[in-house]
Amino acid sequence: MTQNPTTQIARTRIGTSELEITPLALGANVFGWTADRDASFAVLDAFVAGGGNFIDTADGYSHWVPGHSGGESETIIGEWLAERGNRDSVVIATKVSTHPQFPGLAASNIHAAVDASLARLGIDTIDLYYAHFDDAETPLEETVEAFSALVDSGKIRAIGVSNYTAERIAEWFSIARAGGFHLPVALQPHYNLVEREFETNGLREIAEREQLAVFTYFSLAKGFLAGKYREATDATAPGASARAEGAIAYLDDRGRAVLTALDEIAAAHEVEVATVALAWLRQQPAVTAPIASGRTPEQLAALLATFATELSDAELVRLTAASA
Repeated sequence: MTQNPTTQIARTRIGTSELEITPLALGANVFGWTADRDASFAVLDAFVAGGGNFIDTADGYSHWVPGHSGGESETIIGEWLAERGNRDSVVIATKVSTHPQFPGLAASNIHAAVDASLARLGIDTIDLYYAHFDDAETPLEETVEAFSALVDSGKIRAIGVSNYTAERIAEWFSIARAGGFHLPVALQPHYNLVEREFETNGLREIAEREQLAVFTYFSLAKGFLAGKYREATDATAPGASARAEGAIAYLDDRGRAVLTALDEIAAAHEVEVATVALAWLRQQPAVTAPIASGRTPEQLAALLATFATELSDAELVRLTAASA
């Protein structure tokens, strides 16, 4: 069975690479965790049918679940790719450093981990491969050279960095240029309407300077910006997600002001609150696409609606002021 998108969305390139994506990344961290295999397949099918083509995962997902060993998300994606026969129509991003068998960013570990990810995904090449977390115990030169070697070997197409400081990213570029190594093309920071350090901690500046595509994680603040959590008791309500307690932490005066602004703008556009929160992110300087996950196709509808939602300058200002 070949899956063909029923909706055509304008695409953009990932930084200076040749990879082209639609401006929303499907976060696959829930696959094998809060979404079982069948639910994950349904979400993936709905994402592609809705015009999406960019899937974001990591080798460590979901090792934190009792009985899991890591790689569950990659395995489900690999099985879906094999069943749908659509490898060439999707862009796959995954990460290294958090799998219990492959911790850190030593060269030997990176080379072993990428082979394990390729096997789980059932593919020959990973489109975008991230250094998931900085490894202070490994010389950065070693990590930079190892990632570049993966591009040369054809095991990955492009390099990304996640959870690095601006200073360490600058150091990565300096080392890569001095050594003639392949440069990163993407950055994955924590950024959303209630987490805005990206704007002031140097990451946005270096992303713009180095032409890095920016893909934001926790784009909906663990569900808070989807409007699902309005009272502290919502975290313990039937059907609450595993992230509910983290979402409730945003339920202060500032968080309520953000929800009020989101409610008003969502009503004006006749879309869900989550759609507006993602549209705000997508329209921020340097941001290429937000990353968002859904456990069901029904949840995915609000995410996909962001493709057709464009906020006015006044609406952007309203949201930015509410979250200041």
